[in-house]
Amino acid sequence: MPDQPADPATAAFVAHRNLLFTVAYEMLGSAADAEDVLQETWLRWADVDQEQVHDQRAYLVRITTRQSLNRLRTLNRRKEAYVGPWLPEPMLTTPDVAEDVELAESVSMALLLVLETLGPTERAVFVLREAFDIDYEEIAAALGKTPAAVRQIAHRARRHVDARRPRGVVSAAETRAVVASFQRALETRDLQGLLDMLAPDVVVIGDGGGLKQAALRPVVGAAQVLRYLTVGLRHTRETLTVEAAVVNGNPALLLRLDGELDGIMAARVEDGLIAGLYYVRNPEKLTHLAAEIPLSLR
Repeated sequence: MPDQPADPATAAFVAHRNLLFTVAYEMLGSAADAEDVLQETWLRWADVDQEQVHDQRAYLVRITTRQSLNRLRTLNRRKEAYVGPWLPEPMLTTPDVAEDVELAESVSMALLLVLETLGPTERAVFVLREAFDIDYEEIAAALGKTPAAVRQIAHRARRHVDARRPRGVVSAAETRAVVASFQRALETRDLQGLLDMLAPDVVVIGDGGGLKQAALRPVVGAAQVLRYLTVGLRHTRETLTVEAAVVNGNPALLLRLDGELDGIMAARVEDGLIAGLYYVRNPEKLTHLAAEIPLSLR
């Protein structure tokens, strides 16, 4: 894939690349698969007769959507054989992503996990309509359906997501403050401090992918979560360091053992307490935490 625009087709692809990556990532929950989709999109776009293209952005989004749907079906088959809970692949994101409330929510671990409960077509419609505000006619063209059918799918998907998405809106500043307090308690192994930060019905979902130790099912309840966290702290002989980061546009923690990245812990905050923790330890999902990735809804 070219790095420098040398012709109109390349220039258009480069101009919309961040948007296309974001579309693919929100549909797949995997940065690695989103990168593969962009490669496939470029190959198909390079063969298009540009004189027949009236709207380059719409055409590129259409290709990306179709390739993402193909990849999503393959990804769903892989998830069926996955060891333990599956979490989206976390990404280190640029500061502007955190500043865009709409974008930060759309790529948050919490919402991406909700999107996992949608079927492939419903997920595509929801992402394109709700996150990217693409009109029904364009979505219909991308999916090979009628606008009326897309409207019905969008309504059904929106109702499904609204019933499962996190309650209320928490400011980035409040989330940062709560995560910072949680970080201090982890670093100092302050058990009471950790307990004070946890909501009574807090849930931890761990993803080791069979490659790293992680809970094979969600851990629920403050006492159970505290026990889960402290057992790991008690038995590790390595030096634990906890680093604040912006992951998927939201405050998160990078956990290192003897300087080596061991996992990422993203948090969902409600009423000043941690209501959810998403702990990714699968090393295959930690490759996009080395450099910031730009995202875009436009």
